[in-house]
Amino acid sequence: MQTQSVQKNNVHKKSRSSLSVYLGQWNAPVVGYVFIAPWLIGFLVLQLWPIIQSFYLSFTEYSLLDAPHWIGSANYENIAKDRLFFNSLKVTFTYVLASVPLKLAAALFIAILLNRSIRGISVYRTLIYLPSLIGGSMAVAVLWRNIFGTDGFINNLVVLFGFTPHNWIGMPETALSTLIILSAWQFGSSMIIFLAGLKQIPSELYEASSVDGAGPVRKFISVTLPMLSPVILFNLIMGIINSFQMFTQAFIVTEGKPYNSTEVYALFLYKKAFGSLEMGYASALAWILLIIIGIMTLLNFIASKYWVFYESESGASK
Repeated sequence: MQTQSVQKNNVHKKSRSSLSVYLGQWNAPVVGYVFIAPWLIGFLVLQLWPIIQSFYLSFTEYSLLDAPHWIGSANYENIAKDRLFFNSLKVTFTYVLASVPLKLAAALFIAILLNRSIRGISVYRTLIYLPSLIGGSMAVAVLWRNIFGTDGFINNLVVLFGFTPHNWIGMPETALSTLIILSAWQFGSSMIIFLAGLKQIPSELYEASSVDGAGPVRKFISVTLPMLSPVILFNLIMGIINSFQMFTQAFIVTEGKPYNSTEVYALFLYKKAFGSLEMGYASALAWILLIIIGIMTLLNFIASKYWVFYESESGASK
């Protein structure tokens, strides 16, 4: 019996060693691709293939009901003549230039206030972050439309102080401003990132600046902003990308009205795709948006070398 058990153990060891040798013959990259295969298949099927398809469709006339018909660069030529296209660009750039700085300023201000060791600070951080958890949802957009509606909370507040109520959403002068305020209100994600960046700033820098006689404003300008500049760059780029793709708020709150004053680029693209069934035209619009976002991101990276401070680079220069 003992001999049989020994033989079984030897067979088991040999099988394990042969398996190890077999696996060892595989190249490391091949094994890696096997493990990432689920994600890789999802990326190829659900992301890369639709991207390739949209690029092809941007050179076709396609209405979902018929097969795509190749028309070359006609979609891009028609876009260059489309007055509503340029209007959507104007509205979108106005929205981005106003909402992104306002949102970053609000996020940084609140992050500085929350960067304190006081009792219950974690509760305050959670409560302030809560609106961002549902910030992009349709429910919040509907709520915002009711708040700024003719009989909404804002007008009730205006009447309470003796002023005349205003049609905030129905007037071209103020409709886009309501969407900008909504974007600034959703500062929670940027605030958390700013807060994490503030935690990484060495306290010795503030102590040294205090010895030099620096006040709160000087500390903020000379210590906080330079040390936080990489985080500011990250939030700036992400804010610009998200703002150029803003859709839900404009679709629910204003529907692009009045007089197309809030018809941002993504909403204009949606109307062409699912309103007019001009899928080829919409695909061309999507690629133009991709190029615009890419250019804006590249410009930010180029400009960052003049104002972003990296501690590692400072150490290397020494």
